[in-house]
Amino acid sequence: MPSSRRRRAAQLRLSLLGGFCLHFGGDELDLPKPAQRLLAHLAVVHRRAKVSRTALAERLWPDAEPARATASLRTVLWRLPRPRGRTLVQCTSTAVRLHDEVVVDLWQAEEAARELREGLRPGLERARLWRDDLLPGWHDEWLDVERESYRQLRLHALERSSEVLRVDGRHEEALGAALEAVRSEPLRESAHRRVVEVHLAEGNHAEALRQYDHYRRLLADELGLSPSPVIRRLVGPMLGRPLDSA
Repeated sequence: MPSSRRRRAAQLRLSLLGGFCLHFGGDELDLPKPAQRLLAHLAVVHRRAKVSRTALAERLWPDAEPARATASLRTVLWRLPRPRGRTLVQCTSTAVRLHDEVVVDLWQAEEAARELREGLRPGLERARLWRDDLLPGWHDEWLDVERESYRQLRLHALERSSEVLRVDGRHEEALGAALEAVRSEPLRESAHRRVVEVHLAEGNHAEALRQYDHYRRLLADELGLSPSPVIRRLVGPMLGRPLDSA
């Protein structure tokens, strides 16, 4: 087997989008919850940067005495798997960091979104990375802001990718990205606008009106509001009556 294929097969991959999963090559590694929390915290909050053992222990075990928290961290680090001698975390006597060889899907999704914002097409090929939220079902306090930050990034990326794909004439993919944004946040008007725009680009006026009407009714039922003039102008020319009439 060529060396490049061996390297790919032996990749350490940490997945945080849609849930926690750690793979080494084609094998999923089973980790206890404390080890999952450690790796997730390093990847989400500190990335490749070093963090002191004391600060990390206090963050992960906030209700424990400092000495107990430090001992818990030491135990988790000692018990981390080392598949074929590979290291997940680099440690010194005072600091900890995620190893350079660990590939993290969150970082790849963020990089794809940056490429898209800069007008580069490679990000579109990785749009699947934007399908899932960051560690859904986890209730760690340190994760709240990070999760919301990523949620906003993925929604903007889905909407932007829908726009670019529509302009490129790739209507099926554009519609899929827009609908994924709607599924993620049903009350988000900009996501519904992207769906309407794709239907209009394909000449499907009835579908565009149906999407608008669905959003109008949902917004009225949930918040007692009306759609903005921006989305009303998209479908207004197709009707000879006020759009927000019953």
